[in-house]
Order: sequence, then structure tokens, then C-alpha cells
Amino acid sequence: MIICSLMAALLALWWIFANRTAKTRYLKLDQVEMTGLRFRKLHAPFIGLIERLDFVRKFPMFVYRVQHSIQRAYGPKHGHEKMMLFLAEMFVYSWLALIGGSVMTLGLKGEMMGIAIGCMLAIIIPFAQLKDLHEKVKLREQDILMELPEFLNKVVLLVGAGETVQKAIIHCTERKQSSDHPLYIELRQMIAEWNSGFSFQQAFEQFSKRCGVQEVSIFTTTVLLNFRRGGNDFVLSLRELSRVLWEKRKSLSRTKGEQASSKLVFPMVVIFLVIVIMVGAPSFMMMNL
Repeated sequence: MIICSLMAALLALWWIFANRTAKTRYLKLDQVEMTGLRFRKLHAPFIGLIERLDFVRKFPMFVYRVQHSIQRAYGPKHGHEKMMLFLAEMFVYSWLALIGGSVMTLGLKGEMMGIAIGCMLAIIIPFAQLKDLHEKVKLREQDILMELPEFLNKVVLLVGAGETVQKAIIHCTERKQSSDHPLYIELRQMIAEWNSGFSFQQAFEQFSKRCGVQEVSIFTTTVLLNFRRGGNDFVLSLRELSRVLWEKRKSLSRTKGEQASSKLVFPMVVIFLVIVIMVGAPSFMMMNL
């Protein structure tokens, strides 16, 4: 019981003293926009701890995967800073789990079950955060792939009617001005880059990098290779690409349908067992009588 009290006190005191020296040093990281972080005010000491432990150099493959996933989920801008914030968030959850386990042990009058639960949560929660990050990346890529064929189809129709590629893209994006879909968010960013002086090619390449989806890269390459020529060849190449993307969208839809049906198997089995028990229980009771 005394050990748990000391542990909780030391963890809390360490944060208080470390925060005094680290808060001003890592003030710039607080200005980096990143959604999903719940304990940003607690990050500073843990960012300093990550640097002192030389965590990035000691675990390069792990850090690379985390940073790669973050760049695909949140874009390449401030990729290293966002990675540091995400790692700090993981450390915060582990720190809170250890303190919570120590307090729980005190509430259980010295039983070690509380600290054991806290240690388990300190390991499990960071892995759950990583899994959630990878799921966000996967869902984002699937959303882009599902929407890209429809967007391309509209562009093909407008280009075939005589519009330029730039005007067609702007027109299609403006119709989805209030949409929070990741594809249209990146398209609005690309249009903003055009307006700020970026060339068509530079803005399109940056758009492809931010999306991080192979099909978007194919779309970007097709447009950049053919838009200068224009004419029927350009429209035909876009139509062929649209056909390929629609096939991939159908394949992805079938995969999602199969996954949804497989997820329903367990609830259906549970419901079946409940029904069997409800129907069979009276019969067994009558037999016993």
C-alpha cells in the first residue's frame, strides 16, 4: 500500500517539475493542429522524455511506421511534430493508467489487483491507439477510393463538354464546398495552392502525395501526361481510367459487404442460443417436475 502511494506521488511530482522546464520549450508544438488528442496540456514533459530517451533513434522502424500512418491520415505538413504529439499522447495514457492503478490499489486496501490492472492498461491502451490510427488511415483511403470514380466521371463529362481540366475540377469541388470528405478537403487545398501561385503540375503532385492512395497517383499521372494535348485523346484516357476506378469501387463494395456479413455471424449465433434457451428451458423444467 505504501509502495503504491509512493508510486502515484512520484509520478505526479515528476510531471509537475518536468512540466515547468518543458512547457516553454515545446510551446510551438501546441500550435500544430491535430485532431483526436485529448491531453495536449499534459504533453510537454513526455515530449522531453521522448527526446532524452532518444526514442526515435532507438526504435526507428516503429517511429517510421507511426509517422508514415500519421502523414497519410493528417497530411505530410508538420509530419514530425504530429508524430511527436502522437507518441506523447501514448505516454500520457500509460502514465494515467499507472496512476489510476495505484489509486485503485489504495481504494482496495492494499490488494495488488489495482496496480496489475493499471500496468495492463498502460500496455494495452497505446497498442489500441496504434490500431485506431491504422484503422483511420484505412478508412480514409477507402473513402477516397469510393468517391474518386464519381468525381472523375463528373470531370470527364465537363471536359467532354468543352471545359478545361482546371475549371472542371473547380466546378466539381465547389459543388461539395461544405463536404468534409477527405477527397474534397484535399481538392480544396489544391485549388488554394493554384490561387496562391503554384503551377498546375506542382499543385497536382502535392495533392497526390497528401492523399497517399495509388489510384489518386494514377489519376494524377494520367491528367499530367494528357492535359496539354487535350482533345479526344485526353477525354478517352480519362474515360478509360474512370472505367478502371469504377471496377475497383465495385470490388471494394463487395469486400465491405462480405466483412459486414461476417460481423453479423456472432450476434446471430448469440441470438440463436438465447432463443434455444428460452424455448428449451420450459421443457426441461416440466421434465424435472
